[in-house]
Amino acid sequence: MAKLAFLGLGVMGYPMAGHLAAAGHDVTVYNRTTAKAEKWVKEHGGALGDTPAEAAAGADMVLACVGNDDDLRQVCVGTDGAFSVMDEGALFVDHTTVSAKVTRELSMVATESGFGFVDAPVSGGQAGAENGQLVVMCGGTEADYDRAEPVIDAYAKLCKRLGDSGAGQLCKMVNQICIAGLVQGLSEGLHFAQKAGLDGRAVVDVIGGGAAGSWQMVNRFESMLDDEFNHGFAVDWMRKDLAICLATGEETGASLPVTALVDQFYKDVQTLGGGRWDTSSLIRRLRALEG
Repeated sequence: MAKLAFLGLGVMGYPMAGHLAAAGHDVTVYNRTTAKAEKWVKEHGGALGDTPAEAAAGADMVLACVGNDDDLRQVCVGTDGAFSVMDEGALFVDHTTVSAKVTRELSMVATESGFGFVDAPVSGGQAGAENGQLVVMCGGTEADYDRAEPVIDAYAKLCKRLGDSGAGQLCKMVNQICIAGLVQGLSEGLHFAQKAGLDGRAVVDVIGGGAAGSWQMVNRFESMLDDEFNHGFAVDWMRKDLAICLATGEETGASLPVTALVDQFYKDVQTLGGGRWDTSSLIRRLRALEG
């Protein structure tokens, strides 16, 4: 068992850190809102660090799941950042969905400081984090990945290295690009079924086992039909992710017309007051267009 630090106890990080504690690791946590970290320690044991540096001091591995590029830089190299105290030979594992640019930047700093860095964004949402069933996409050296993977297994159903630093983040962009188009298509299909007078649940029973079937259909069709959008991964966060995808598409020359369109549809959802609704709320936009 390892001495670990976990930085960021949001809807994903809170249960992920809990799985690490349940696996027997010695876990010290840090969260920007101290009350949440205190709640975690009360539930799971371990210790609380008042700053990222305090949490990371002496850790074999430091894991993070924060908000965006700026948040990640802050906990790594900002005031009282974790990098300032990490020991030579330690390992930093980042589960935040961020740009490949900041990943490579921080990985270089880590290497120059004598410790490893693995970018390891996740897919599976809040339910996947709570149930220990996340898919984890990793970038970094093989040696660093081999050290991280047994720890990540505490909350992953699949963990895979895609290549060197940044490869995990690039894979997560592919994931978000695919989800954006798929959820829009599912929204239009279910909306069409309802407008045409069909029983949406009966329709999904028929088409869900065929070529139209998907994880999104199986796990989201009922709440979409019921106009309920409380599954945790918010539209605000999806737009943050899609902005990264679109910017990287510009850098690489990849054409992403559907992704750009769906991003604007999510902007419409935000205008409806749905920034904290989950991503399946694209169907609410279609309903709103009816007036």
